[in-house]
Amino acid sequence: MVTLDPFATPPQIIIMKLVSYIKDGQDQLGVVVNEHIYDMEVLHPDMPNSMGMFLAYWEEVFPVAQAGVQMIEEGRIAANKGISIDLVTLLAPVPAPPSCRDAYAFRQHVAAARRNRKVDMIPEFDQYPIFYFTNHHGISGPGPVSCMPDHFEKLDFELEAAIVICKGGRNIRAADADEYIGGLMIMNDLSARRLQIEEMLLNLGPAKGKDFATTTGPWLVTLDELEAFATAPREGHTGKSWNLPMVCRVNGVEVSRGNLGDMDWTFAEIIERASYGVDLFPGDIIGSGTVGTGCFLELNGTGKLSDPSYQEQWLQPGDVVEMEIDALGLLSNTIVAEETDWSILALKKG
Repeated sequence: MVTLDPFATPPQIIIMKLVSYIKDGQDQLGVVVNEHIYDMEVLHPDMPNSMGMFLAYWEEVFPVAQAGVQMIEEGRIAANKGISIDLVTLLAPVPAPPSCRDAYAFRQHVAAARRNRKVDMIPEFDQYPIFYFTNHHGISGPGPVSCMPDHFEKLDFELEAAIVICKGGRNIRAADADEYIGGLMIMNDLSARRLQIEEMLLNLGPAKGKDFATTTGPWLVTLDELEAFATAPREGHTGKSWNLPMVCRVNGVEVSRGNLGDMDWTFAEIIERASYGVDLFPGDIIGSGTVGTGCFLELNGTGKLSDPSYQEQWLQPGDVVEMEIDALGLLSNTIVAEETDWSILALKKG
């Protein structure tokens, strides 16, 4: 199996980016063109002004949005109808998703994590895709992320991409599933590893190790704009794959690099499993899981294999985490410590 080159230069195309931001105290949907945001009503007076409504009527309004973006690019909508992206506060592209699932799609990450724990690769990984539910109310976008004291007990990033479902469905077959994907965005599945590891000793979770924060953004890029990056899935798999280099930097220092095209399980196959006997809804988010080398847990474990004195690294208050995926933009978050000393770890009995 050929692994995609994470340093490859992608083709240059114009990207349609859907963004949510704060306007008059509430979330407003717009499109980003030339670093300016144009509200949907600028494209057409009858367009929905929130991502939730846009996704609910995707098949009707998406072609109108496409036509509007083309008008902006051709100068038929005046540039002064937009506002500089630097002047607004961006939200998560889908500010209030109905649900958020996170998958386990990169074999490289799973194999490395198990090797670091000195256990064999689990054969079930190659039999079916899996996912867990995280707190959809804990989704946020670019900007500060508040963490409690216990979260800083081995606080970790996870470099991922995510899809957003654009139309409802049930029992969706993988061969048809790509048409249910509205677009791709960057996702950081922040993880409090001590809480996570302790909970999962009881074979339940992850829960408190994950539910405090997941960041997405800065925008949602629609699939039609990613066709130039499309690649074949892994042998024996079904669905779209994309050659999109991924990188994570902490305080300006690169700590992780991979490629979205290295997903073993496709989003289409994950949708197939997620929708079995279950309704999926517009706005549902599904993460890819962590790319190989895409978290400190894996990186620290690998470092200690070759050097027992390897110095572990974890996120600290004030750290700036930047995730960048070609064609999907850059998601930046600053880790902030809440002003409290309250600890649930201190409440353990015995």
